Amino acid sequence: MTVPITLLHATPVAIEPVHAAFRTEWPEAEPADLLDSGLTTARARTPELTGELTSRFVALARYARSTGPAGILATCSAFGKAIEQADAELDVPVVKPNEAMFRAALAHGTSIGMLATFAPSVASMEEEFAAIAEGVPATLRTVLVPGALDVLRAGDAEAHNRLVAAAAPDLADVDAIVLAHFSTARAAPGVREAVAVPVFTAPESAVRALRVAVGG
Repeated sequence: MTVPITLLHATPVAIEPVHAAFRTEWPEAEPADLLDSGLTTARARTPELTGELTSRFVALARYARSTGPAGILATCSAFGKAIEQADAELDVPVVKPNEAMFRAALAHGTSIGMLATFAPSVASMEEEFAAIAEGVPATLRTVLVPGALDVLRAGDAEAHNRLVAAAAPDLADVDAIVLAHFSTARAAPGVREAVAVPVFTAPESAVRALRVAVGG
């Protein structure tokens, strides 16, 4: 029996990695994609998540709910508060992209490194990490990889992966590394070759969390 799931995307480069995660982590799920690529463009223009963007994202989540899924997974890391609002409002789980990944990394230690390629998402992700690690003396050190997202959007995934992997040794002294976005998950093999610490990706962790949330 298949389980219908709706995925909310703000960029097309997140789609393939999360579908790959469903194939390995939850093959019984039947994911359907909703994409508003303008969300990422608009988010890049503002240092903070605005009320207008929050409303736009929640409206997309409401439409997703109308299609009848057992659960909803958001794949963009720059819309944390909007995802929380959608989850509070809707009667099915709306799972954030990074929470499960952060928890998995913290199980390996308190010094966590993060490789990111989309600068507007970093502040909200660092806030989310701090909330998850509350009461624990944990630290998150972020390395932004300039140009990686641009080459990925241009269709050169190999160049993206090389750039992300090349930045990984800057975090070789942490307890674990997280790859900030669904789109960076494709660089995981190269990152794991570059460092000796555990490396966690968002799609696999989020799919497992959604499966638990819907009882799958």
